[in-house]
Amino acid sequence: MRPGGQGRERNAAGSGPRDAAGGSGRAPESLTRVDFSSSVLPTDSVGLAVILSEDGEKDAPPAGQPAGRPAYHSFYVYCKGPCQTVQPGKLRVRCSTCRQATLTLAQGPSCWDDVLIPNRMSGECQSPCCPGTTAEFFFKCGAHPTSDEETSVALNLITANSRGITCITCMDVRSPVLVFQCTHRHVICLDCFYLYCVTRLNDRQFVPDPQLGYSLPCVAGCPDSLVKELHHFRILGEEQYDRYQQYGAEECVLRMGGVLCPRPGCGAGLLPEPHQRKVTCEGGDGLGCGLVFCRDCKEEYHESECIPLASGAATQAYRVDEKAAEQARWEASSKETIKNTTKPCPRCHVPVEKNG
Repeated sequence: MRPGGQGRERNAAGSGPRDAAGGSGRAPESLTRVDFSSSVLPTDSVGLAVILSEDGEKDAPPAGQPAGRPAYHSFYVYCKGPCQTVQPGKLRVRCSTCRQATLTLAQGPSCWDDVLIPNRMSGECQSPCCPGTTAEFFFKCGAHPTSDEETSVALNLITANSRGITCITCMDVRSPVLVFQCTHRHVICLDCFYLYCVTRLNDRQFVPDPQLGYSLPCVAGCPDSLVKELHHFRILGEEQYDRYQQYGAEECVLRMGGVLCPRPGCGAGLLPEPHQRKVTCEGGDGLGCGLVFCRDCKEEYHESECIPLASGAATQAYRVDEKAAEQARWEASSKETIKNTTKPCPRCHVPVEKNG
């Protein structure tokens, strides 16, 4: 329904809506193939921005698409419920005032910011006595039926590999893939992203960022490419993700000038006074183990000088081939197509394609 109900009326029998021109009511178009980078969602989606059918099943292939062709999904989420893995997602919208799915959007979202940043999109709530005009978007797992309370976090870096870009590490063409937000938009398949995360986690090479938290940059080491939505690291699995959270908390304590109890099985975070060499593990509520240790060498406390420990634990290398990095750029295929099919406008030099 468009805002205000314009262009719709009841038929003579009162059985349902009909176009003002006399045609039958048009069913909402499937939004399964919406791409935020180039398309705008339809505004007549009956109050719901639905990309999968209501019962949680995948949409049937549209006319003209081969039956064996893999389905294209616009959104991916991490399902914390029965799936415990990355799954295609369903986009939903509701009124931020009454929290009901009765809001008609003034216009559809056109980019990720429209969906992820609160209060960017507006509309008109169709619930009686509700003055709400602000849209609130949320995601659900598309692999199984869900209740109103079951929501999932959108993984905005994971997308279907519609351009057939090779993975930066294994050089296979896989789908879906994760696209880093670096300048080159390097592409990595989810299996290689998992190995990348585990390797960096084993070496404690995650980057502690004061704004984002414990994150990782592009696998090629590109600047300003840290993963901002930390739920992407859920791909590690429950056990490894718990270790990731533990390391992140420990790194936070260390950056605050604290120390960790060295006794196996304890590892409590402690914040002793600066330059205090003798540390006692006596956390509140009985969390501490009572160990008294030296802050410098992490051995049991001693008055004499610390004995230097031999170092040399090798870290696991994670290298990226330069040629593979060049081929694994998300924007490269688009730029090549523009180069081959367009000519620059003689006045403003914008690429122009001559069509009819």
